[in-house]
Amino acid sequence: MIDTLLFDLDNTLLDFDKAEAHALTKALDDARISVTDEMLRRYNKINLTQWKLLEQGKMTRDEVKIRRFKLLFQEFHIKVSPEKVASNYQIYLGQGHYFIEGAQEVLEQLSKKYRIYVVTNGTLSVQIGRLKSSGIKKYLQGVFISEGIGYNKPSVEYFEKCFAQIPHLKKENTVIIGDSLSSDIQGGKNAGIKTIWFHRPQDQTDDPKPRPDYEIQSLKSLLDMLE
Repeated sequence: MIDTLLFDLDNTLLDFDKAEAHALTKALDDARISVTDEMLRRYNKINLTQWKLLEQGKMTRDEVKIRRFKLLFQEFHIKVSPEKVASNYQIYLGQGHYFIEGAQEVLEQLSKKYRIYVVTNGTLSVQIGRLKSSGIKKYLQGVFISEGIGYNKPSVEYFEKCFAQIPHLKKENTVIIGDSLSSDIQGGKNAGIKTIWFHRPQDQTDDPKPRPDYEIQSLKSLLDMLE
C-alpha cells in the first residue's frame, strides 16, 4: 500500500518551461538583446543537454549555469557577458511560479492521505524562491534539493540521503512521480521504488526508456490511480 509520494518539481508540479522563457526574456532584455522564439527554443534544448550532463556526472552545476549561455551566445553571435546574464537569469527564475494544470488541487487532495515530498535537481536558491511563491509547502512533509543534498538524481546516493530523512520509509510503499525519464524514472529504479512517468501529450514516446511502472498525462489521474 502506497503511503509516501516523491514528486519532482519542474514540469511536474510547476511549469518550468514558462518560468524559463519569462526569466530568459527578462535577463536578455537587461543586456539589450532582442529575444526571438527561435532563441528561446534553442536555449531550452541547450539547457536540457547541459542538465543531462550534470545527471551523468560529466559537468558541475556551476559549469551548467554558465556554459548554457556561452553556447547560446556563440550560436547567435551575441557579444555580452554570459556570467552577468546567467546571474540575472537565476534571480528572475526564482521569482514567481506557474502551476502545471491541476497541481495545487491534486496536492491538496493527496496530502490528506499520503506523505508528500519534493525531490528536485534544481538550483537551491531558485527552488526555494519558487516553492515559497507557489505556497505548496503546506502540503509537503519535506523538500530535497540536490544542491543541498550534495548529490543529483538519478544517483543512488541522492535517494539514500533523502530516505535517511524520511521517518519509517518503506521502499515498497513509496513511488516517485516525475517528467524526466533519465532523472526521475531512472532515479526511482536505481532507488528500488515504483515509478510514475508524468508527461504531456507532446512528450509521448512509444518506447520510453527506462520504462516506468506507470504513466499519466494528467496529474488528476493520480487521484484514481493511487486508489
